[in-house]
Amino acid sequence: MKKILIVTGDPNSINSEIIYKTWKKINKKIKKRIYIISNYRLLKSQFKKLNYSIKMLDVKNIINHSDATSLKIINIDLNFKDAFNVPVKFASKFVTKSLDRAHNLAQEKSVAGIINCAINKNLLGKNGIGVTEYLSKKCNIKINSGVMLIKNSQLAVSPLTTHLNLSQVSKQIKKDLIIKKVITINDWYKSKLRKKPKIAILGLNPHNAEFRKNSEEIKIIIPAIKILKKKGINLTGPLVADTIFINDYQKYDVIVGMYHDQVLAPFKGLYKYDAINITLGLRYLRLSPDHGTAFNLIKKNKASPLSLIRCLEFIEKYTR
Repeated sequence: MKKILIVTGDPNSINSEIIYKTWKKINKKIKKRIYIISNYRLLKSQFKKLNYSIKMLDVKNIINHSDATSLKIINIDLNFKDAFNVPVKFASKFVTKSLDRAHNLAQEKSVAGIINCAINKNLLGKNGIGVTEYLSKKCNIKINSGVMLIKNSQLAVSPLTTHLNLSQVSKQIKKDLIIKKVITINDWYKSKLRKKPKIAILGLNPHNAEFRKNSEEIKIIIPAIKILKKKGINLTGPLVADTIFINDYQKYDVIVGMYHDQVLAPFKGLYKYDAINITLGLRYLRLSPDHGTAFNLIKKNKASPLSLIRCLEFIEKYTR
């Protein structure tokens, strides 16, 4: 069975809590596949602060460990061990080292994929990039070309642009980018899920700018849709963003929006945390729980492990 790498991510977060709660719920078969990329002493300190009793095993590699009773830890150096109060400069180095280690290990044939727990984007640099962009760059993919897919068993959404300020969105919407990302989504569904997806694409402007001649809908989005349809992709649009999530979303497998909150905000309104975040187009499978670090919930024992459990269920179903 291929191994599953879980990156603990931001040390100042609920991540250790959801890892513990997930570990208590999953079966032994999955436990044998899991390797945690973290700092052994920090994670042990966090579990102690949370009053969690859990066995941990410090390992040097990802082979020949079939233990289903202990969390297997691939250690990342961290010189600061104060549980949930790690200064930014230490936390930043720890997060990037963890992601780099996961990136390198994930390219081995024995690894099914990476699940990274929540990370404050400020730890990845001043440009506000997320893990999608960080790993895309590591894989030599243009920083805005990696595809973010937020998915559960009922629906998926994907923003054409990811972590951009709204003032920058219209500048980044290009016909070639729409074509490339929709093809990536379509190919992934066909190869991984054995399904030809029904895809809806939204316009950028309110009411699709009434299809005025100088609008992005007329100049960019509609020409891209015509090309994609000629390639045999089951695509509808551009649809109006303010009504799609009332009822019509149920007709589609994927809804592609022009920017992050255009599709993620209504999706989370519908499904809360019952979803996973998948990056398409990398050299390996990468997922993450669809929630943030929730610093305000640390040590309150209120964090839900549902999204991390969904990540593991996805890997268990589609990888061996």
